[in-house]
Amino acid sequence: MKLVRFEGWRVGVTDGRKIVDLSALCGASADEWPPVAINRLIRDFEALRPRIAALIASAPGIPFEGTRLETPVPWPNKLIAYPVNYHDHATEMASKGLANIQGFFLKANSSLSGPHDPIELPALPGRQIHHECEIGLVIGKQGREIPPEKALEHVFGYCCLLDITVRGKEERVMRKSYETFTPIGPWIVTADELPDPGNVDMRLWVNDELRQQANTRDLIVDIPQMIAIASSATTLYPGDIFATGTPAGVGPIVDGDVVTIDIAGVGRMSVPVVQGARGHNIVFAKPYDFQKMPV
Repeated sequence: MKLVRFEGWRVGVTDGRKIVDLSALCGASADEWPPVAINRLIRDFEALRPRIAALIASAPGIPFEGTRLETPVPWPNKLIAYPVNYHDHATEMASKGLANIQGFFLKANSSLSGPHDPIELPALPGRQIHHECEIGLVIGKQGREIPPEKALEHVFGYCCLLDITVRGKEERVMRKSYETFTPIGPWIVTADELPDPGNVDMRLWVNDELRQQANTRDLIVDIPQMIAIASSATTLYPGDIFATGTPAGVGPIVDGDVVTIDIAGVGRMSVPVVQGARGHNIVFAKPYDFQKMPV
C-alpha cells in the first residue's frame, strides 16, 4: 500500500489512480497540532489494514492526478541520517568519516518538505548547495536495542528522500537543516512491497542530466545495521525517518533546476529549485574552497 498526506493535512492511501481519505480513521484534522495523525496510522496500521483494504476496494476516492501531495510524515520524533555510507561517495569527497565510524546524526524535522514543495536555496553567496539521492526509511514499531536480525520487523515502509546540503566545514547538522532541505515522497510504500531493501536501484537527475546511480547492496552500513546502531542509543518510534546515505555523483543545484529522484519499487518525484532571499548568517559569511569538500 501507499500512504500519502494531501491537500494540506489530510491522510490517505493511493493506488496511483485515486486517493482514499483515511483522515477520520486516524483522527487527522485541519487544526491538529502537532500534526501526528499519520504517526498514529503507522502505529496502528496492522490492526487497521483490513478496513483500509476494504476502503480502497469500495470508496470512490478522489483523482490522484492533480492532487497536491504533502510531506508524508511532517512531525517525526526523529529524523536520523547516516553520513558517507557508500564507498564511491567517500572517494569523491576524500572523506574518512564513514558511517560505520561516525554513526548517525540528526537533521531538523523542520527541514522536511513534500514532493510539490520547491527546494528553496538560502541566500549564501560563495557557497554551493548540493543534492544527495537517498532512500528514506520509516519506522513502524517502537523499539530499543533492536538486533540486526530483527530490524526489518520495525520498518513500516520506504520513500524517496533528497538530502540537500550546504557544502563547507561548518557543523553538518546546520548545513543540512535549512527548511525544504529534506524533500520526501511522493508517498510511503509499505515494507511488504519492497521485499529486499538490500537490493534496490536508485537514480537522480538534475534537469536531464543523470548524476547519481547506485544500488543499496553497495551500502557500507546496511539498513538492518542502521536500525541497530540508532536504537542502541535511542528509542525508535512509529514515524521516525532514516536518511540512509547517498552514493557518488553529488553536485550543485541552482535556481531553475528540477531534481528528479527515482527509487525502484518505491517511487519517483521531481522537485523544482528556487533561489530564496532568506538564510544568510555569520556562520556562512566566508566563501568556501570547493576543492576540499567535507560532507
